[in-house]
Amino acid sequence: MTTPQNTAVRTLAGQCLCGAVRYAVADEFVYAANCHCSNCRRTTGSAFKPFAGIESGKLRLTGGEDSCMIFGEEHGHDLHCKHCGSLLYSLVRDGAYVHVAMGTLADDPGIRPNKHIFVGSKAPWFTITDDLPQYAEHVTG
Repeated sequence: MTTPQNTAVRTLAGQCLCGAVRYAVADEFVYAANCHCSNCRRTTGSAFKPFAGIESGKLRLTGGEDSCMIFGEEHGHDLHCKHCGSLLYSLVRDGAYVHVAMGTLADDPGIRPNKHIFVGSKAPWFTITDDLPQYAEHVTG
């Protein structure tokens, strides 16, 4: 006789700076990276955006839907809090995935960024000092 395994998926909480928008996401991220593209730099106000990718159906808003501001199209956009401006996630790959801005997670995910992407357009004033692989543009896998 086999003993059933505990297959419960851990759920992580996240929120914007002011707390108006909150979300829950399964800790089942498929990939994570540090993106240095100019769009990610502009939307975060930082040298890069650490993000974790997951199927879009595994993230749900738990509060503040009326405080959400969408920048972009229906199947590809950034979701911000309209009060504090925090970027919570980006809907990508024709709406199939979300890239959760890791800085908005309140809980520690089971994944870490393992590469730098779009370093061909990184901020000239920023120096990458870790040993993670660097890619001039986007990379899959």
